[in-house]
Amino acid sequence: MKTENLRIIFMGTPSFAVGVLKTIVESGFNVVGVVTAPDKPKGRGRTLQGSAVKQYATIESIPVLQPTNLKDPSFIDALTALSADLQVVVAFRMLPKVVWQIPSLGTFNLHASLLPEYRGAAPINWAIINKEQATGVTTFFIDEKIDTGEIILSKEIGILYKSGKAPEANALKEETANLKETSKELSEELNTIATELQNALYLIPNVPHDSVPTGKSEEDNEEIFKEGAIPVLADGALPHWELAKKYDIIDFELGVKIAGAGFPVYKGKGARLQRALINYFLDKNTAAGYTEIQVPHVVNEASGYGTGQLPDKEGQMYYMPADDLYLIPTAEIPVTNIFRDVILNEKDFPITHTAYTPCFRREAGSYGAHVRGLNRLHQFDKVEIVRVEHPSKSYEALDGMVEHVKGILRELKLPYRILRLCAGDLGFTSALTFDFEVFSTAQDRWLEISSVSNFETFQANRLKLRYKDEEGKSQLAHTL
Repeated sequence: MKTENLRIIFMGTPSFAVGVLKTIVESGFNVVGVVTAPDKPKGRGRTLQGSAVKQYATIESIPVLQPTNLKDPSFIDALTALSADLQVVVAFRMLPKVVWQIPSLGTFNLHASLLPEYRGAAPINWAIINKEQATGVTTFFIDEKIDTGEIILSKEIGILYKSGKAPEANALKEETANLKETSKELSEELNTIATELQNALYLIPNVPHDSVPTGKSEEDNEEIFKEGAIPVLADGALPHWELAKKYDIIDFELGVKIAGAGFPVYKGKGARLQRALINYFLDKNTAAGYTEIQVPHVVNEASGYGTGQLPDKEGQMYYMPADDLYLIPTAEIPVTNIFRDVILNEKDFPITHTAYTPCFRREAGSYGAHVRGLNRLHQFDKVEIVRVEHPSKSYEALDGMVEHVKGILRELKLPYRILRLCAGDLGFTSALTFDFEVFSTAQDRWLEISSVSNFETFQANRLKLRYKDEEGKSQLAHTL
């Protein structure tokens, strides 16, 4: 498993625990939170000072929880909201079951003493200070049997040299190599399990909004709005692919020569019209308050997984194995991934962006009359609007996006309708989607030209896109 996919919560307080936390972070693991002791008064001025673990976490911008009561419901809720796969404990308090059972993979405890009086997590130097004759390191997954002293791994590494027991100490040194190998095997096993779990979670789609109609296919989509008169064409009217050829504004055959079917070449007034439409849509969006940005036309795997195109749409995306990059099927991916691993403040909402990009889709399985001309291209131009919203405002924002698109179509004087997609036709990542379709008189059918969706927290959960609420707690944002 890629280390960034394993979500870890670290629990610890004293300075010697920082080394373990630092090693975990620098090894590439995704530490989503730190739990440490509350701040304590220090010095003559009794100024509150955070633990060494808190200080390191703050520098690394890792969220910190400091519970006074480990069974406090608000702490349990905050801990659960971090969605950790694993908790790692170094020198922290005895955890109640309600805490150690939260992560899907369990809670892993690293101790430094075998002696009952130090079982809490005493480091080796404490035992030395107290002149103990033996101590040890213990590592184990916490379960109900922990209070009885039952552990998975424990090896005495004590202070045998000082006791004149060199042979025993040398024997334990030899055992260290075996322990390292065992640790490696356990780590590999954990990674395998974590990978299987993560891959299974990636296959679960978003939960449909309550307003989504039941249904299995596009035939069950619900028409909720229609506007504009359907034009009547004169006899002998030509479809767009024949008009394009007649006026030499789009050359489909030349595109086939250069790249293959689905890659048209726009010429003369055709190219000018394409550019004019792109500018028109960008200008309409910026006038409505969206900030225009330019983004890469390729994305890495993490970006594809973040917005949900991977693994769901992997077969429809162009992949460049030499660079491990994907050509984008929509600007939604790079624009939304701007906020991957970002923690916002409530005052940052709403975030509104618009971007033009060429888009690339394999459209595997498309054939027949419905792929003629500009229908179902492998490369096409698209202007996108993306919003990051507070959850309480996202459906209000969705309505605003719908009205924005309606206003553009009215201005263009195009007959259109709006469909609320049924559950069976809903996209993998969407909670609610409205499709805009324009009627093509020459083809005698409705064509989808825009889609407005609320993904709620689905993408934000994958992206780790969060915000701090009024109480300072991390919550998932909504994306649209």
